[in-house]
Amino acid sequence: MEFVIVTGMTGAGKTSALRVLEDLGYYCVDNIPCALLTTLYTLCDNAKEDMMKKAAVVIDVRGNTDYHQMTAQIEFFKKAHKQVKLLFIDAKTDQIIIRYKETRRKHPLAERLKDGSVSEAVEFEKALMMPVKRLADYTIDTTHMTNKQLRERITSMFLGDVFQGMTLTFMSFGFKYGIPSDADTVIDVRCLPNPFYIPELKQLTGLDEEVREYVLSSTDTNEFISRVLGLFDYAVPLYSKEGKSELVVGVGCTGGKHRSVTITRELEAHFSQLGYRCVIQHRDISKD
Repeated sequence: MEFVIVTGMTGAGKTSALRVLEDLGYYCVDNIPCALLTTLYTLCDNAKEDMMKKAAVVIDVRGNTDYHQMTAQIEFFKKAHKQVKLLFIDAKTDQIIIRYKETRRKHPLAERLKDGSVSEAVEFEKALMMPVKRLADYTIDTTHMTNKQLRERITSMFLGDVFQGMTLTFMSFGFKYGIPSDADTVIDVRCLPNPFYIPELKQLTGLDEEVREYVLSSTDTNEFISRVLGLFDYAVPLYSKEGKSELVVGVGCTGGKHRSVTITRELEAHFSQLGYRCVIQHRDISKD
C-alpha cells in the first residue's frame, strides 16, 4: 500500500501534480477533508483491486476550515501509517498572484478576509500552511518551473518505490534567476572556468560533450568536484540515517546552462553508481 498526500499553496500546481500521479497509476482523489483521510486509507488498503493499492489525495484549505486541526490530523495520520508520504507544492507569492491574474480565478480564502485581495489571501494561506509544510517529505517549488519540468520532477520521484530509502535530487540553476527555495543545500560553481566566454561553446549547454570536456579539463574543477564528493559521501548517509526522505542539492552558476549543468551531471552519476535513487533537473537550462 502506497499513500501520497499532496498539499501546498493554492495556485502552485497541486492539480497538475495529481494528474501526473494519476498517469503513474495512482488512484487519485482531489480535495477531501482531513477527517476522511483514515476512511479513504482503510478503503484503499482493504480493496481487492490492485489499482487502489497506490493512492494519492489532495488536501488543502478548500476542504478544511479548522487549519490547526488540519495540521494535527495530518501529523497524526502520518505517524499512524508508515506507508504515507507528504508532497508539498509551493511557489513564491508574486508568481502565484501572476497566475491568478492570468486565469482570473478567485482565491478560496478571499471571502474570509477584509479586502479580499489575492495578495492578502496568498500571504494568509502561506502562514496557515507553514506548519503543514514542516511535515513534508518532499517539497517542490514551482516558481520557475514549466508544467513539463514539474511532470519530469514528479515522475522521477514517484516512478520507482519512494518508500524505500532516500531520494537525492540534484538541480542545476542560474543565480541570476534566484536560488531554488526547495534546495536543502546549495553549491556555488561560479568559481570554475566559464564556457560562456568561449564563442563556440556559448550557445551550447552542459548537456553537450564539448562543454562538459571544457569544464572538466580544468585541474581546479576536478579538485573542486573531489572535495564536494568527499563532503557528500560523508553527509548523505547521515541524512539517510536521520530519516530524511529527499535531499535536494542545488548547483548554481550564473545562468544555469554550462557549469552548473555539468557538475550536476557528475554528482548524479556518482551517487547513481553507488546505488542511490537519484533525480536530476536542469531548472534554467532553456532560459535566455
